[in-house]
Amino acid sequence: MLMTARMSQKQNHSLNNSASSSMIGVMMRAMMGAAIAGLIMAVSISHAMARPDSFADLAERLSPAVVNISTSTVVSRGTGQDVPQFPPGSPFEEFFKEFGERGQTRRAQSLGSGFIIDEKGIVVTNNHVIENADQITIFLSNEDSYEAEVIGRDAKTDIAVLKFDPKGADITAVSLGDSDTLRVGDWVLAIGNPFGLGGTVTAGIVSARGRDIGSGPYDDFIQTDASINRGNSGGPLFDMDGAVIGINTAIFSQTGGSVGIGFAISSNLASQVIDQLIEYGRTRRGWLGVFIQEVTEDIAESLGLEEAAGALVSNVTAGGPADLGKIEAGDVIISFDGKKIDRMRDLPRIVAETDVDKQVDVEVVRNGKMITLQVTLGELEQAENGGLLSGEPQTQTTSFGDLGFSAEQLDAELAGEYGLDDSEEAVVVTEVIAGSPAAEKGLQAGDVIVRFGQSRISSIDQLVKGIDDAREAERSGVLMLINRDGQNRFIQIAFAVKDE
Repeated sequence: MLMTARMSQKQNHSLNNSASSSMIGVMMRAMMGAAIAGLIMAVSISHAMARPDSFADLAERLSPAVVNISTSTVVSRGTGQDVPQFPPGSPFEEFFKEFGERGQTRRAQSLGSGFIIDEKGIVVTNNHVIENADQITIFLSNEDSYEAEVIGRDAKTDIAVLKFDPKGADITAVSLGDSDTLRVGDWVLAIGNPFGLGGTVTAGIVSARGRDIGSGPYDDFIQTDASINRGNSGGPLFDMDGAVIGINTAIFSQTGGSVGIGFAISSNLASQVIDQLIEYGRTRRGWLGVFIQEVTEDIAESLGLEEAAGALVSNVTAGGPADLGKIEAGDVIISFDGKKIDRMRDLPRIVAETDVDKQVDVEVVRNGKMITLQVTLGELEQAENGGLLSGEPQTQTTSFGDLGFSAEQLDAELAGEYGLDDSEEAVVVTEVIAGSPAAEKGLQAGDVIVRFGQSRISSIDQLVKGIDDAREAERSGVLMLINRDGQNRFIQIAFAVKDE
């Protein structure tokens, strides 16, 4: 029993040693695993968190390139009181004349921000900061001031380029970065002149990309929660490398103060505009010569498209680049110069950024088939000056009860009634039933039906056949291009559902 006991103690001791060794091994492996995991996590967090311990070094390096801009403008105003009339030659006549002239004008002051992109004194700001200014003064961070002149400005993107003579002073300049590399959540730094207080630094993150705030045809704004207020307009938005990735332009606020939603023009949109303003004193944008509209789900279904994407051509300017390139109303542009058109608003911006006179491939869907056309771009500004952007009028009965309208072949009598040109064969809407699918989509008597689907309509028989074919194919509705007051627009009208 004792032996047995001794043997048990020895065995127990051996087992305990073995267990201890095993436990130590497990613990060591666990500790090593935890250490490795911690190292991986630390590396991962370090990579994900680009926020520095302080923005001080960045602010100190960049602030000298940010300027305050003061403008003054002579504006007219009334005296608020009637000036009495005196006989010619009366001594009071000259007195009240001078009094009235003084009261009719005043000098208005405004403040904004900007940034230097060239040591020669080239400054970028917003167009609205210097618009109509009679005098522009640049204040550097060291409070030195210089008179500036406008090199060029562009109202469509709200960008202006100024120049001042630094007179040999040591000037700090910054460079434009690549805004396409930005990700939502990246840290950004804004420097400007809010409320005229002088150089002010705020930090935040990129809240959203590609915002359309309805300010113009080329909206591509970076949204940030870095505090941006009145006076920040025209100032730079920096990434953590110190590159300008945006131009602070607008805020969303009901009070005029920052509520954490500010907008900056993306640097990639701004860079080409800035280069053109410096080189030409104006912009030179590409021009395609089409009027377009959004491809909705209903329109996509009517055209047999797999998805509601692209830009639907509602009209083509006669003699313009698209017309010469054989683009037609009804085509859906899905790619331009190798760039996919996901949304209608993508096309104007991409076309504008493309060089004038460049030949590009344009992919369109026509009658269910994708075709590639070659188009040589024109210049938008020349087209505007030539009055080519007002829209080209397209000369364009049977009742269609399940759609809710009636139409007739255009004749001289109808042309006189609706003020239309009867020189071409066309079909005109003569009645729209109140509360019908056609009325819900805004169809009106006097609308000229230019196309049904993607086919040209010149007779009532063509329209009847097209609608009959749509019924037989059990489509949910029809797509028509109508012309109203010289402007073309596609509308999709659903067939009324019959009560069974």
